[in-house]
Amino acid sequence: MTALRANLAATLVVGAWATMGLATASALPVAADQPVGTSSASRAGAVDEPASTGLLSAMRRDLGLTENQARARLAAEKTATAVQGKAQRAAGSSYAGSWFDPATGKLNVAVTDGRRTGAVEAAGASVRVVRHSARQLDAAKARIDTMSAPAGVSSWHVDPKANRVVVDIVTSAQDDNDVRAFVAKAREAGPVLVKRTPEAPRTFAAGTVGGDPYYTGNVRCSIGFSVHGGFVTAGHCGQAGAAVSGWDRSAIGNFQGSSFPDNDYAWVSVGNGWWTVPVVLGWGTVSDQLVRGSAEAPVGASICRSGSTTHWHCGNVLAKNETVNYSQGAVHQMTKTSVCAEPGDSGGSFISGDQAQGVTSGGWGNCSGGGETWHQPINEILNRYGLTLHTA
Repeated sequence: MTALRANLAATLVVGAWATMGLATASALPVAADQPVGTSSASRAGAVDEPASTGLLSAMRRDLGLTENQARARLAAEKTATAVQGKAQRAAGSSYAGSWFDPATGKLNVAVTDGRRTGAVEAAGASVRVVRHSARQLDAAKARIDTMSAPAGVSSWHVDPKANRVVVDIVTSAQDDNDVRAFVAKAREAGPVLVKRTPEAPRTFAAGTVGGDPYYTGNVRCSIGFSVHGGFVTAGHCGQAGAAVSGWDRSAIGNFQGSSFPDNDYAWVSVGNGWWTVPVVLGWGTVSDQLVRGSAEAPVGASICRSGSTTHWHCGNVLAKNETVNYSQGAVHQMTKTSVCAEPGDSGGSFISGDQAQGVTSGGWGNCSGGGETWHQPINEILNRYGLTLHTA
């Protein structure tokens, strides 16, 4: 038993820690990296702000920020998140997307009608006039979604900053005839920008590696966010009805709903002496983090991930509503980030500040050389299954 689990076992029943681990692995921003020593319940009560010491440490490490810069960025991102809705309403039908700019600390909003500039600026955002509206770009992406993509096509999403639909292709497959044909057809659907990525995406489930968050059969994944009655995680980790056990192999519950591909989300019921709390464990590295809501951070905002393999890691939100072309099939409405992940991190939590963002799906690369990771947005999962996020 690790020191973490030994300490927790001394203050909580085993089931409580397990449930906490489940709920925890999906509520904080970096990866699964937080300190231990006392029960999560007691430490959770001491956390009054999103900028915990561990979160700031991870942002310094992964984003190259000082502590003051990290604090300032979190505050600016919180403001930008609050401004999003007002700015979009001010832009009206000319709205062409938005993104957070770390350099200025402001939300940028693209519009197709320059006459909307004043109203959008009054809402608290900077403005850029572009050619294509969000409605036009979303329609183009929707047309591409109906196409069958070859393995050499990694993903595609609307990029508001580029005012295009970005199609990512694997560098080694750029000259493949099927990839060229897909790109040519995609360009017929609307304004497309082609970019290259070094690897094809893959999910981050793993075979049994002992002692980590939860298991279904011989697969280990990471717990996402606590919801009332259970926790949410990745759909590729298990099918509906599959039994789930905790780090100690004691029974937790069963997958009550699961979808993969097309989506990559699931939820698991919690019982057998386990229960849920709105906390993400720190794995002996950072303090536990409370989950206070699920306000969606804008493109450009910082975001962190917690997982049972690589623990806490941070990065930035790169794109939203991206279609990811896994070997098992396409998954839609994903959010792309610059955060790294590895096998076993699947299902774990993505968080921005103290706001839940989504559950880890897959990506490319690793936490030694870097990479990109996608998550399935938390609010979509909650709405799909009628669940309520467990918040502090």
